[in-house]
Amino acid sequence: MHKNFVEELRWRGMIHDVTPGTEEQLTKELTAAYVGIDPTADSLHIGHLVGIMMLKHLQIAGHKPIALIGGATGMIGDPSGKSQERNLLDEETLRHNQECLKAQLAKFLDFETEAPNKAELVNNYDWMKDYSFLAFIRDVGKHITVNYMMSKDSVKKRLAADSGSGMSFTEFTYQLVQGFDFLHLYQHKNCKLQMGGSDQWGNIITGTELIRRKLGSEQNAFALTCPLITKADGGKFGKTESGNVWLDAEKTSPYAFYQFWLNCSDEDAEKYVKIFTLMGRDEIDALSAEHRQAPHLRLLQKALAKEVTVRVHSEEDLQTAEEVSQILFGKGTTEVLRKMNESTLLSVFDGVPRATVSLSEMQNPVEIAEFLVTLTGIFPSKGEARRTLKDNGVSVNKQKVGEATFISKDDFLQNKYILVQKGKKNYHLVVVE
Repeated sequence: MHKNFVEELRWRGMIHDVTPGTEEQLTKELTAAYVGIDPTADSLHIGHLVGIMMLKHLQIAGHKPIALIGGATGMIGDPSGKSQERNLLDEETLRHNQECLKAQLAKFLDFETEAPNKAELVNNYDWMKDYSFLAFIRDVGKHITVNYMMSKDSVKKRLAADSGSGMSFTEFTYQLVQGFDFLHLYQHKNCKLQMGGSDQWGNIITGTELIRRKLGSEQNAFALTCPLITKADGGKFGKTESGNVWLDAEKTSPYAFYQFWLNCSDEDAEKYVKIFTLMGRDEIDALSAEHRQAPHLRLLQKALAKEVTVRVHSEEDLQTAEEVSQILFGKGTTEVLRKMNESTLLSVFDGVPRATVSLSEMQNPVEIAEFLVTLTGIFPSKGEARRTLKDNGVSVNKQKVGEATFISKDDFLQNKYILVQKGKKNYHLVVVE
């Protein structure tokens, strides 16, 4: 084995609970371990990254990672930390989502290697779909008591909640279904360890208990959880005002993805760089020390944003994100602006004042003062517009323009936008419809 996996996670701050004997098991032999992933969307979001990084470190340490797509459990809904039940998915949607998730997981895990610790993707729908209810309550239900299930925090919290909605039998049995997954993988894939967030501890322990009660007390199955990631300001990690930060470039542009990491606080960056990058201990310690000397340079945030963006997207996407980030600070060029796709353009200038002009008004070239005053209202009067133009204070698409300029269709970005800048900081996005 290359590294002590548990020790690696420990210094990275990625261990919340671990069952006794886990470390010994992992130093003794090549061990398979799994993390469950909910397939209710066709993309992972950054909330999934902690579990994926656990699998990544596991594979680096020479062990076998198994990503379990929770097709069956995704149809039920896990009560942990949820106040609502989930919508049920049909099989076609489930399979589509599974393929999309595998492509994203392949950027982290090696599914193609010939080595014995090759990563594997499984879907619990495959072994649950033909399992009859009677067989399940006979084979699984009789091994776990109601008292045991009631003692779990996730169940207690839901029952104690004052919502009046209570908890359905479906959700109550979730821990049995998850426990059965562990039993199935233990028997069929020799998988001895389940990992997840600290809110999963009860469900995971139900699995280790089921393995012992069904297969014999000498059977060893292990559990390891990581802390739930929080932000220093108490906000929920991975959520922005516009919702989840997705790994799919169509759902969250690489620029917005890069900006998420770049904009995190110093305190969070120091924590996240250990969890979400593969940088070593010495490298992180040196970088953190350098960062504390000059926090305004945001060295930690830049290193974090760079590594995660390249892994999830590409070097090219990182380069574009870095170039685009300069636009708002007045250093970007027209060329960079023209290269931007629509979603990036809109995410960069999110919150910038907008003016709408009809396409018919732009059929012929329009004199600049007319464009700035009559068509867009960016300036209140032609006198003020001309004075600012004379003083070199107006840029169109990052190029300074003078009084003699005309605006035409050639100036459209993505066939429908024009970026106007008054002075250094005042941007206006003109939308031609």
